[in-house]
Amino acid sequence: MTPPDPAALRHALADRLQERGILKTPAWRKAVESVPRELFLPTFFTDRPGPDGVTRYTPADAGERLALSYQDETWVTQLDGHLTADTADGPTTGFPTSSSTMPSTVVGMLESLDVEDGMNVLEIGTGTGYSTALLCHRLGEDNVTSVEVDPAVAVRADAALERAGYSTWTVTGDGLLGHPRRAPYDRTIATCALRRIPYTWVRQTRPGGIVLATVGPSAWSYGTGLAKLTVTGDGTAEGRIIGRASFMPARAEAVLPLSGDLSARAAYADSERPTALSPDLLNDWMPAFLAQLAAPGAQLLRVLGGDSQETVHLFDTGRESFASLTADGSTWHVRQGGPTAIWDAVENTVMAWQDAGEPDITAVHMKVTRHAHTYWIDGRAGLRWTHPLPPLGG
Repeated sequence: MTPPDPAALRHALADRLQERGILKTPAWRKAVESVPRELFLPTFFTDRPGPDGVTRYTPADAGERLALSYQDETWVTQLDGHLTADTADGPTTGFPTSSSTMPSTVVGMLESLDVEDGMNVLEIGTGTGYSTALLCHRLGEDNVTSVEVDPAVAVRADAALERAGYSTWTVTGDGLLGHPRRAPYDRTIATCALRRIPYTWVRQTRPGGIVLATVGPSAWSYGTGLAKLTVTGDGTAEGRIIGRASFMPARAEAVLPLSGDLSARAAYADSERPTALSPDLLNDWMPAFLAQLAAPGAQLLRVLGGDSQETVHLFDTGRESFASLTADGSTWHVRQGGPTAIWDAVENTVMAWQDAGEPDITAVHMKVTRHAHTYWIDGRAGLRWTHPLPPLGG
């Protein structure tokens, strides 16, 4: 059987992305057709649920890797901060900690970056290096700085970039600090999800420059939005959420799921009442995003009890507060404890959004200052949220 032609696969990928309206400009199409994604995916995992519902990760077969590289799929390249497909003995479980994001997401973000020839770009999260290579092809390797926190991931990405012909500025370090040595930047782009956009990025991006990053104020794996902000001359950045986006969290902001006896954490409630808002609504992207704005420190957990009754917990360990919801027939009851009434805040926000006609996530505006993040939906009471930043705003 004749192996597939990589150039033909790249051309076909570009065709598909263009037909879907994701790939819009000739310069980015040329980059997609020129950068060999397979060089950045020498090994990776495929995944599928096991019989127990737990996802199994299997090293991709060598004969399939080339074709799979040009599917519009996200491929996991590292589990648990160390395990790669070339070191795994076979199918395994674990927590994904590095991946090659699906090309449609990567290219869509790059198109939204609105770059022009000669611009200086800071990329946070090198990952496999594929998006870095696309940037290098479009702007030139001397105009791209990419920061990766994981030393092993950085080494593999740097080697792949060299094989692809791009000797760019790759840095191992905490991307939340940016890279002041090569600042100011015309564009800053992050390929990880953030609870907040670091003010250091605003400081390192020139006035008129753009910061593009995925934000979700709580430690949730969904309900996040792609923020596109323009830096102003007064040291702030303002813009809006331009769409849904999903990335792995920045390593420094990753939160381990709560463990142990969750019922004990929620044993002592200050109040209990019925609620008109079902927590099932939080399975939908926009209500989930709004819930995070209303309760930015909360973790969401669903627990099935021995009686097959589901309990939905929201824990904010930083504020020592919780909300626990259980259903009695068609009625949900909420128990709340601690200094912050988490569910009251979520309920008020989601109901205000419903009263406003359920606007899309793209209706959310955002501003970053040295002191706070502010989100709002124009002209809507109850749909404005301010999240203070730590004293130094970094």
